[in-house]
Amino acid sequence: MKAEPQAANYRPDPAISELAGWLGDAVDAADFPQTIVRFRNDRAAATVGLSGLDDTEWQRHFGRFEPLEGNLPRPLALKYHGHQFRTYNPEIGDGRGFLFAQIRSADGRLLDLGTKGSGTTPYSRTADGRLTLKGGVREILATEMLEALGGYTSKTFSIVETGEELWRGDEPSPTRSAVMTRLSHGHIRIGTFQRLAALEESDHMAQLVDYCLKQYPGPPPPADAPGRDEPAVQLMHLVVERMADLAAAWMVAGFVHGVLNTDNMNITGESFDYGPWRWLPKWDPAFTAAYFDQTGLYAFGRQPEALHWNCGQFAVALRSLADAPPLLAAMERFGPLYMDAVARRWCWRLGVVQASPETDAALVAACEKEMRETGESVDDFFYRNRAGKGSTGGVASVIAEYDPAGPDHPYWGEGAPQSMLIDEVETLWSAIAERDDWAPLQAKVDAVRRMGDAHGVPPRPAGHSG
Repeated sequence: MKAEPQAANYRPDPAISELAGWLGDAVDAADFPQTIVRFRNDRAAATVGLSGLDDTEWQRHFGRFEPLEGNLPRPLALKYHGHQFRTYNPEIGDGRGFLFAQIRSADGRLLDLGTKGSGTTPYSRTADGRLTLKGGVREILATEMLEALGGYTSKTFSIVETGEELWRGDEPSPTRSAVMTRLSHGHIRIGTFQRLAALEESDHMAQLVDYCLKQYPGPPPPADAPGRDEPAVQLMHLVVERMADLAAAWMVAGFVHGVLNTDNMNITGESFDYGPWRWLPKWDPAFTAAYFDQTGLYAFGRQPEALHWNCGQFAVALRSLADAPPLLAAMERFGPLYMDAVARRWCWRLGVVQASPETDAALVAACEKEMRETGESVDDFFYRNRAGKGSTGGVASVIAEYDPAGPDHPYWGEGAPQSMLIDEVETLWSAIAERDDWAPLQAKVDAVRRMGDAHGVPPRPAGHSG
């Protein structure tokens, strides 16, 4: 069974302050006409000692962004560059968000509270710095579903409706506005390092590497890894390990992120910043989430390659601190690590104990083949085949070699799985847009969390920081 998150006392620790002079700019939140609390994630708030805030206090901190006690005196809009659809862009950064606070969890990990839709910053360019309420609702659904399916993801911490009318080209306008706060394990991106490399700020790069190794630690590189004592090489190995696991998590969940630019890649390996995401209606490697992804660069089946490519850009950025061969040696680990992570997560979702690498590979191949041939939805397939109880054909012959892993939960006998296909997402939003009815959304969140309890905690790789 999945353990309840560990409650904590509020422990402010704005560790990023030591880097703030060159990593970002102090900014102020927009002065919104209204601050109506629409969603507060008290389960996540308990892990950082903030669940005791009443709604008025919540509005002040997560609608008006009054500083939390002992934390950053002003929010910090972070600076970064990035490859966007493989084209380098030096004119980005936090354009509608900022780092609001940093807090220690009960187990001592440093956590960030960051925003989306909190107003303009020096990096907004021509954008308005705002977030649609629908965009906030979609973030809730994406993060809750991905976490329930074993993904390492940011948590949607708060949604506050802000009372502005926004005009957008990709949804009916005017539409309602909101500001979102996310809880995550960091906001240091691959693009953060790319910016320092482009500006030839090697000293700052070295400081950032040390910060990341201290705040997001993991195991050392393999004993035979060249350059394993160099900090930049150590961080490169950790990022490769985490990105390989992240790619596997998305694939086993049947999730399509949609925009895998290097400024959307967190060095903690945490999935975050959800825009045009989708869950697969059926197993289709060519399925894309973003209407503007005309070439299918970030299609479902190309996500592992995209994250591997992004790791390559991280290696390029680190070249001012380390020679190429040790960085390339870390890159070469991505493929085997990814395959190991797929097998580990696939068996977890099926509720069976891993066998040998060869048998696990045969199981994954049999499952993919059946999904392609039958067109059965990914969620239905994994639900029906849980612990092999409903398996047929080639899947049945392979999964018979496996022992069930559990956990046992009434969810597995209820006849149908939870899913997050686009039609249901639109229906949940319609209840809010047309009737201001938030009950269906809350019911869905509760149902998805129950599914997460039924799955239990996924096995984590050695380099995982979450």
